[in-house]
Amino acid sequence: MSIKDNINEVKKEFTTDEQMLVSAFKLEKFYKKHKIKIFISLAIVVLAVGGKQIADLIEQNRLNSANEAYLTLLKDSKNNQALSTLKDKNPLLFELYNYKNAVESGDTKALEKLVASKNSLISDISGYHLSVLEKKEASSDIYNGMAIINNANILIKKGKISEAKNQLALIDENSPVYNISKIIKHYTIKGK
Repeated sequence: MSIKDNINEVKKEFTTDEQMLVSAFKLEKFYKKHKIKIFISLAIVVLAVGGKQIADLIEQNRLNSANEAYLTLLKDSKNNQALSTLKDKNPLLFELYNYKNAVESGDTKALEKLVASKNSLISDISGYHLSVLEKKEASSDIYNGMAIINNANILIKKGKISEAKNQLALIDENSPVYNISKIIKHYTIKGK
């Protein structure tokens, strides 16, 4: 290598070092100018991530407590402490537990309370079972086909065969209860 090449290489190194120093000074100047904003932004991110983690942990503990209370109630339905814990920790699961017990025991008063539930699923299925237990016409979004069969059965018992046939005609061929409706039509209202 000649001296000229060495000088060119040293110049290149100085130019590169100079650019690095300029970048470092710009970065330091930016940091000094926006130091507070940077720390506030970092603090917000750390607090948000930490808060989310804590909220998730609290929610998981709440659900675990509710699940333990539910399992305890399945073993011992008279455990008032577990019932209270379930009601406080998971109101929806508490309503489902009450619904299950009301249907199993035929408790119409409990079902009447559940019909007023804010949860549309609980309200719908409770209303259907209440109507069935009281031998009244039923309506349901969830048990639509079964409600139609119940209503047709009530009409048949009242001797209103043609109305029952019209009710059963409302059941779609893709419905899981379609075959039941065909059997009812065939054996109950055949020829009328």
